[in-house]
Amino acid sequence: MSMSRTLVRSHVHVQKHFLTASTSRAQSGSVASTGAAASQTPPPPPSQGRWRYFLQTLGRVTLVTVVGASATFYYIAHKEKNPGPQLPFDPSKKTLVILGSGWGATSLLKGLDTSDYNTIVVSPKNFFLFTPLLPSVAVGTLNARSILQPTRYLTRHKQRQVLVIEAEAKEVDPVNKTVTLSDDSEIRGQISSTTIPYDYLVYAVGAETQTFGIPGVKEHACFMKELHDAEKMQGRFLDCVESAAFPGQSDEEKDRLLHMVVVGGGPTGIELSGELRDFLEEDLKSWYPELASRIRITLVEALPSVLPSFSKELIAYTERTFKESDIDILTKTMVRKVNEKSVVLKGPDGVEREVPCGMVVWAAGNTSRQITRDLMAKLPEDQANKRGITVDDHLRMKGSRDIFAIGDCTASSYAPTAQVASQQGSYLSRVFKLLAKKDQLEADLSHAETSEEAEKLKKQVDKVKLKPFHYSHQGSLAYIGSDKAIADLPIFGREWTSGGVATFMFWRSAYLSTLFSLRNRSLVAGDWMRVKLWGR
Repeated sequence: MSMSRTLVRSHVHVQKHFLTASTSRAQSGSVASTGAAASQTPPPPPSQGRWRYFLQTLGRVTLVTVVGASATFYYIAHKEKNPGPQLPFDPSKKTLVILGSGWGATSLLKGLDTSDYNTIVVSPKNFFLFTPLLPSVAVGTLNARSILQPTRYLTRHKQRQVLVIEAEAKEVDPVNKTVTLSDDSEIRGQISSTTIPYDYLVYAVGAETQTFGIPGVKEHACFMKELHDAEKMQGRFLDCVESAAFPGQSDEEKDRLLHMVVVGGGPTGIELSGELRDFLEEDLKSWYPELASRIRITLVEALPSVLPSFSKELIAYTERTFKESDIDILTKTMVRKVNEKSVVLKGPDGVEREVPCGMVVWAAGNTSRQITRDLMAKLPEDQANKRGITVDDHLRMKGSRDIFAIGDCTASSYAPTAQVASQQGSYLSRVFKLLAKKDQLEADLSHAETSEEAEKLKKQVDKVKLKPFHYSHQGSLAYIGSDKAIADLPIFGREWTSGGVATFMFWRSAYLSTLFSLRNRSLVAGDWMRVKLWGR
């Protein structure tokens, strides 16, 4: 019985061993077959996970960027629109009077620490005008409000209150240190004239257009210096076009009405001619196809070449561009007289010719205002230069220690440009900071209780030194039409010149960055986009 159980167990054990071995061989065979099949199967297509991850990441980054930029834009706009509280006038502080609201005065206001002074701004305009873009306003490329910055925008963001008076300065008394001013606007109150005292005066009234005494210029020509000049030119130009389109107009009269003469080959005259050409090509050819071919633009310059402050290469490039745009350039040509329907020109041959035209735009030179000449006449020994006010190395008017003069009203060795006036204003803001420090130290010195304290304060007063003004030329830019611009820039001690479409993009970006506020940058950029899409 036990033997039979033993035989059965042995048989069962042998069967299990056989089954296990068979199973192992079968599995091995299966694995081998699978490996062989796998080696013959083509690889699967690449995974789409990386591309999907890249797109998701890009979408998230774009969303965060847009939201962040929008929030930043809103924050800055809200902050600019809602200035905070300001310190009131302090009777213990000196009074600083600023005459003007142009490049020099506005740059001074921007950098001035008003907590050091009781500041008063007097100007017939209550805004700053970005004059380099004025030709764009004249043809409708930009809206007027896009290049205007209210003076109170700057003053309301200062630490101490600044009194802004919209009035015309009539007289400056350097002896009694007073300024007489008058409200010459159409609407006046019961009081329209007053006299205010000053401790320091910044004279930045600018200049007026030079006509050289040529007959008919003031009566018949359009200027290009102030906002109303650009608006007047725009209206007159459109009047000429509409008058030429009037039924029954003769061909001769059409040619006269559509002939535009620009006098002055500087940056203003060049840019205005280029803007007029763009207006013709991009808009007038669509709305006045029967007249567009008759419109002529002539640029008149008394010097041998246009743009005398630019390099010869850029002058030649500008002349070639104007020739391609059918803009006539008459150099060595002087204007002898401006009539209602014509202009008399004297060419290099010495012969005078009467040229029929519909409009004359005068962009030639500056001259001193009457108030500037009156102020210089009160200091005849120190102010003998007929071009303007003579100043020292610290922009202080010679003959007066309390009057500083900047901008086009001076007879400095620098060109009368916005760049010069802007740097002069920034320089004066630093000067007045040092003067305030010096005045405070001198006041403390007068109340010193001990000799040691007095000696210490005296040394501090002596350490306050005013550095002379040095102009740093950042280059010259000008738009010449056809989406082209020229640039004459000092880079690493060398003059770099460029012209073309790429320079035009640089010109636009440079002017956008120079504008004083986010509001102006947004409006100007929006105007450029509007013109590109829908025209002027």
